Amino acid sequence: MSWRASGRRIWFHRPSIPDRSDTREACNREALLLSGPASAEGVLEEIRAASRAARPRIVLAEGEDPRIVEGAAKAVRERLAEVALLGSPSKTRATVGEAGMSEAIEICDPASSEKLDDYAQAYFEMRKHKGIDSAAARQAVASPLGFAAMSVRQGHAEGTIAGAVATTRDTVRTAIQVIGRSPGSKVVSSYFLMLLGAPFWRPVVFADCGLIIAPAADELASIAIASASSFRDMTGLEPKVAMLSFSTMGSAEHESVSRVRDAVAIMHERNPDLIVDGELQFDAAIAPDVAARKAPGSALEGQANVFIFPNLSAGNIGYKIAQRIGGATALGPILQGLAHPANDLSRGCSSDDVYKMIAITGAQAAAARKQD
Repeated sequence: MSWRASGRRIWFHRPSIPDRSDTREACNREALLLSGPASAEGVLEEIRAASRAARPRIVLAEGEDPRIVEGAAKAVRERLAEVALLGSPSKTRATVGEAGMSEAIEICDPASSEKLDDYAQAYFEMRKHKGIDSAAARQAVASPLGFAAMSVRQGHAEGTIAGAVATTRDTVRTAIQVIGRSPGSKVVSSYFLMLLGAPFWRPVVFADCGLIIAPAADELASIAIASASSFRDMTGLEPKVAMLSFSTMGSAEHESVSRVRDAVAIMHERNPDLIVDGELQFDAAIAPDVAARKAPGSALEGQANVFIFPNLSAGNIGYKIAQRIGGATALGPILQGLAHPANDLSRGCSSDDVYKMIAITGAQAAAARKQD
């Protein structure tokens, strides 16, 4: 099974299916990919393959950090992307040299780059309505975060990653200000691609776990629609969206429950073909036997693969419980709703987290390239 990018979606490509025996064989192959202990690595390999096929240029804003260099070096060795590291040449070259990648990784000092003047002028034109003057524009793009984002905006890179040193607030704010939202996107949100272990053995999306603290109904709907698209992009599978709550189908009444119901109604209006249901407790969304008792007739039938949490507290706590107690592999946070890929690392990230985020950003860039 291989990947094929179509628009912003990354699809599994299969041969044409002329008869029922081939249909069964295709289903068996998909079941094999998404079952058993190898499923997490299988999903990761498909993401790596998508990135490797496109090999986009990705700018890492914190190139002096050893974790960034180590993760970038692994990604370059595996030809997942062309990587540019931003930082002091003397400091960054020493770390890159220790990784044995002196000739393979580009190093750029924003403050002395030949692109600085052009970026400063472009930033000034973009932000002058906010009262930014030429000096402030130059200062903004001379920073690693600003320079990386402008590299993407100006078409000199297809994605950017930061957050190992910078805060989420600074990383995301710069991405929104410089790269901007995608057409039709109402909010920028985040999700985790969760690779579940036994007894589920499948990839799912948790959202929003990193950005929007208390989303209104309209924002919840936007997060859910974006997350469904992201799940399809990353896995090639059909999204089935559960709008989560402490209530299942009217078992409790509260303002927060009503907000989830309103979000479901908005989603049905905006995207009537999307499989979505709610409000649902988590067990009724993921366990068919529980769904049969608590939510008979639900379109999800306990088989949800996109889980939308009612607020940031629930989402952030939920993904960490699944990761730390449930043993799930958590990939993210991955940003969605931006015009071009930009992602935020945790300040506690490892070099392997950096490597995986490069692969994810590369897969996002591969899909975006086909759209363009």
